[in-house]
Amino acid sequence: MTPSCKGEGRPKHDCGQIDIRIARDGTWYYKGSPINRKELVCLFSSVLKREEDGGYLLETPVERGRITVDDAPFVAVEMAWRDCDCGDGGPIRQCLSFRTNCDEVVRCNAEHPIRVQHDPKTGEPRPYIMVRPGLEARINRAVFYEMVALAVTERVGDKPMMGVWSEGVFFPLDESPAFDVAAE
Repeated sequence: MTPSCKGEGRPKHDCGQIDIRIARDGTWYYKGSPINRKELVCLFSSVLKREEDGGYLLETPVERGRITVDDAPFVAVEMAWRDCDCGDGGPIRQCLSFRTNCDEVVRCNAEHPIRVQHDPKTGEPRPYIMVRPGLEARINRAVFYEMVALAVTERVGDKPMMGVWSEGVFFPLDESPAFDVAAE
């Protein structure tokens, strides 16, 4: 029997834990040393997957191995906004897109939502956008401030929330402080 070049019909070789770590700032490390070649990082990121248990792995057609991710595997380093028709024949609306540290461009929409988690100790917001299923980019501070500059207040349920619109979807960022002050 001739081996398949694409790994078809063969089980993947499980490499176990690989000594690769993605730091909170998006830097990739191999055996404690930073991987400084962006092309190599982008290649690895293209085979990055998320397991059902929440773990991360690099998976090629023939091998797979778990890696460590400190926070999110990507960092959103740039945001662009424009008015667009979104190609659905609807009204002109605001559309946000984000570029990651691996140069993937993600349009914020229902399939690629923004979520904000708050640090339990400091209350500091930690915003993220979904890049691929199970893989998020942490939105860096400068980009988050740009996004907050576009924020408006909308009611979500019975709460006034500050957030942004993209492709017709409202993404809450935080409770609206203007309403909190008015309520006092």
